[in-house]
Amino acid sequence: MSPELSQKLTAAVDGMPAFPKSVQKILELTRDVNCSPKDLVQVIDKDPVVTVKVLRVVNSAYYSLPKQITSINHAVVYLGFNTIKNLALSIAAIGMLPANNEAGFDAQQYLLHSLSTAGIAKKLALQLDDIDPMDCFIAGLLHDFGKVVFAQFMPKEFKKALQISQSNNSSLHLALREVVGTDHAVVGAMLVEKWRFPADLVDTIRHQYSPELNDTPMVACVFAANQISKKLGFGFGGNPYIEGLTPTIANRLGGTLDEVIASLGNLEPLFEEAKIFSKV
Repeated sequence: MSPELSQKLTAAVDGMPAFPKSVQKILELTRDVNCSPKDLVQVIDKDPVVTVKVLRVVNSAYYSLPKQITSINHAVVYLGFNTIKNLALSIAAIGMLPANNEAGFDAQQYLLHSLSTAGIAKKLALQLDDIDPMDCFIAGLLHDFGKVVFAQFMPKEFKKALQISQSNNSSLHLALREVVGTDHAVVGAMLVEKWRFPADLVDTIRHQYSPELNDTPMVACVFAANQISKKLGFGFGGNPYIEGLTPTIANRLGGTLDEVIASLGNLEPLFEEAKIFSKV
């Protein structure tokens, strides 16, 4: 990467908003085995934006609860600790997306793809040892955030790469390398590093297109979830190209891409929940 490009990307990453403090606190709590639902409620209660959006989701027709929920405490009881954590993270990620961009990048479809990938990555992680499913959810949710940086700060170049990828049915990260000189995995890693996420999550995003360089359970889950989400048409992140699983990932997950999809069962409910989360 040239010094000029490096400088331009650093400026773009610095121009992105900070990850909300309340959600950083939620993430800290989720890593604490002694964390209780009460601790989570206290953090969310202090953030009125997250509170309103969580209550909007819990009272949506999707969950069809018997009565109106008016407090985060009751929301945690009804939806469960993990769903509330996932929802709070999703709200934070959505809050950083620009409403419009000159690249013509569809933010709503991108969100659906990211949320679906997050849910599938978490589901895959539940089948493995030595990996936190919540960490895989976060990595799946943020795996494509570099695209948001490009859409906002390098829209012409990003638009050209999107056109190349979609007209040739080729991989977007290769088109970006051709047009820009680097891809969204590199930029996404720079961004989550700025947000002070753990090193393994940063490395997962950085090496998502070269999994052989970072053979970990998290990389396997996120790489496979990304391809599954694309293959099933769960949203669209701008990249139509579906890759097969590398031998090491297939070995970790127990089969080919189609075999892994079959092992997961019906994923439609996961996609329906992603749709609900994407509208907050």
